[in-house]
Amino acid sequence: MIPENRPHVAYDEIIKLVEPQSTVLDLGCGDGELLQRLWQERGCRGRGVEIDEGHIRTCIGKGISVFQGDLDQGLADHETHAYEYVILNQTLQMVHRPDRLLREMIRVGRNVIIGFPNFGYYLNRLQLLFRGRMPVTGTLPYQWYETPNIHLCTLRDFRNLCADLNIHVKTEAASHKGKPISPVAANLFATEVCFLLVDSLKSI
Repeated sequence: MIPENRPHVAYDEIIKLVEPQSTVLDLGCGDGELLQRLWQERGCRGRGVEIDEGHIRTCIGKGISVFQGDLDQGLADHETHAYEYVILNQTLQMVHRPDRLLREMIRVGRNVIIGFPNFGYYLNRLQLLFRGRMPVTGTLPYQWYETPNIHLCTLRDFRNLCADLNIHVKTEAASHKGKPISPVAANLFATEVCFLLVDSLKSI
């Protein structure tokens, strides 16, 4: 589900959040690079879900377990707590109902990792304010008429969604073009954000 020219939150940040020897489900896994690194660097056993046939063939060529699936159809085929980590990187804003998918991820995974571009980034705001046009940046490289992004959100929007769904934020990481920044000003200066989440009941 990851277009070739689409940027992604630094895989290094995601890998740091995953405990060694864990089971992982990567939704919208693209060419399988993240799953491959998790296996090589963390000894994780992973599986991917991808809709693009070309990416699926690439994953199979790498020896990665992957099956074709449409995330808008949900995760009904997966049992509750089937994986220790469910990952969704740079795909949340592309699905039709992010809230429903997030609920399903929390059900299927004991931990959930989400990475997405922060629409609240100040250059996005300035392009809207002074140019009156939808922003085109390194993390949002598409023109409005060709973008796969249908639910852009800010860091604060996502925090509010987690609160509404009774999801606990264990860890939050923000970066500006790959460099970590303070969470204090993250909504304004972060180009990408990454969250580690659990069901609030599990955090007690």
